[in-house]
This record gives sequence, C-alpha cells and structure tokens, in this order.
Amino acid sequence: MSVTVEIATEVTTELVDAFARLIPQLSRSSPAPDASVLGEIVASPATHLLLARGDDGTMLGSLTLVLFRIPTGLRAWIEDVVVDDAARGQGVGEALNRYAIDVAAEHGARSVDLTSRPSREAANRLYRRLGFEPRDTNVYRYQS
Repeated sequence: MSVTVEIATEVTTELVDAFARLIPQLSRSSPAPDASVLGEIVASPATHLLLARGDDGTMLGSLTLVLFRIPTGLRAWIEDVVVDDAARGQGVGEALNRYAIDVAAEHGARSVDLTSRPSREAANRLYRRLGFEPRDTNVYRYQS
C-alpha cells in the first residue's frame, strides 16, 4: 500500500466523518471535533492538520503539527497522531511523521518535539527509528 500525506485546506463532510472514526481510536475521553472545531484548526496559521490517505483515497490517519514562535526560536510540536486500527503497521505513522518533520524544517524549526505514553510501544519504536530521542525533562499539566 502506498500512503500519501497532505495538509488539510478545507473542512469537508469526508474530513468530519474521518475524525468521527479516528478520534475514538486515539482518546476515549475526547469527543471527535465537529466541522466548526476542524475549521478553526485548518484556518489557524499555527496548526497544520496532516492527513494520510491510502491508494483508494481513504483517510487512514492524521497528525497535527503546531508551529509557534517564542523568544528562543520557532518551535514545532507534534500532537494527536492517530492511525486507523486497520492500517497500523503499514507505514502510515511513518509517512505522517516524516511529512511533519519536513514541513517543520521548511518553516525554519530546528527541532520537533512530541510526547508519547510508554504504553504505546509501537509508536515509541517508530519515533526512535525516525531519530527522535527521549529528553530528560518533566512534563507537567495543570487542569482547571
């Protein structure tokens, strides 16, 4: 199977339906984004919503690349990587991440960061194979 990756430029029924199918595979606690939320993501200059498609054009996965400038430079962050259960192990995650790395570099980011739960063993192996290295850092979260 070949995988093509593109950046979403508009919100379509196909996109909304794909996220209704993919997001429950990523998170049981987060609802799938509706057309309005997807529109905000697509319209934002800080976010690039990457879509992976199979040979038949079916959306097999997505990744959100966030680019933002801070005083020390341009930062790139990968979030919400999800590959359809039926397409796992077929190069979809790799294609999405490689494309994101290229987009980040084209915009001038010197590094790309992401986090991944230790339980996601296949994803963690992929990230290391692509050249991501664990950082000696703490991740904190404040919830309101």
